[in-house]
Amino acid sequence: MTGYQEIFTDPSYFGQLMVMTNAHIGNYGVKKDEAQSDSIKIAGLVCKNFSYDFSRPGANDSLENYLSENSLFAISDVDTRALVNYIRDNGAMNAVITTEVDNIEHLIKELNKLPSMEGLELASKVSTQSPYFVGDPDSKYKVAALDLGIKKNILNHMTSRGLYVKVFPYNTSFEEMKKWNPDGFFISNGPGDPDPLDHVQETAREIINSNMPLFGICLGHQIIAIANGIPTYKMFNGHRGINHPVLNVLTGKGEITSQNHGFAVNKEAAEAHEDVIISHYHLNDNTVAGLKMKSKNCFSVQYHPEAGPGPNDTVYLFDQFFENIRNTNT
Repeated sequence: MTGYQEIFTDPSYFGQLMVMTNAHIGNYGVKKDEAQSDSIKIAGLVCKNFSYDFSRPGANDSLENYLSENSLFAISDVDTRALVNYIRDNGAMNAVITTEVDNIEHLIKELNKLPSMEGLELASKVSTQSPYFVGDPDSKYKVAALDLGIKKNILNHMTSRGLYVKVFPYNTSFEEMKKWNPDGFFISNGPGDPDPLDHVQETAREIINSNMPLFGICLGHQIIAIANGIPTYKMFNGHRGINHPVLNVLTGKGEITSQNHGFAVNKEAAEAHEDVIISHYHLNDNTVAGLKMKSKNCFSVQYHPEAGPGPNDTVYLFDQFFENIRNTNT
């Protein structure tokens, strides 16, 4: 019912056309501090009822103005639930939103020029160009975060636990980050296929070999898997939305999670790996939702524990990361 602004500004959604199945979009406007990055990252919006007016007292502006400022194209009065059913049956696909409907053949030719998501490297499009700091410089512990498309709420969760974070560009080497003398490392969420990110995979291997605390989310989770020799694959349909059920194998508890990914970790290869435990499974399709290494200080999850939007069932993972750092430095 809520959370469209956070989704639109999530760098993990870069380049995607967003189909919203809630009946009303825009009815509570936008609020500056709810954005997850510096701008809208989706490529276009498809919705049923677009609300030009908003009623939330705390809102800064209307969604219409917000989209206009970000030069984003939207289309409404679409039966989005029927559209989602079509995508579910036929798989994720490229599409065009346009007002120029007189020459369908031309549109099809333009559409065919668009690249497949498979093999597409997008982290460089959304990563910071230069390092920046978040949190209290006097904090006891420091975290080096590799930005593949990081969300602000992830940084909020780390700084609220007393971690001082330096966010590095996606192609920063382990040696460069190590110069800052961090107490732990983080590899963020982000868009695109993890497979082309060779340098990031090598950085992950070096962090893992150092046995320093490492936490990965979403694309970061996939990078950690590949760094361990576990391949990933493009899904027929990705996981999108804020109500995905996950089983925590280590506790036996079910967790409702926020997810956004079109690639997944190969389950058979993960199960066969001698040094990796599958810590979480997605209960809808039994795909890998979390990994933990036996001999190294490393864990990762396929979903977004910081929510924003979504449930807070899995924010404990940030506590776990903090404890890993504290235990390593005592």
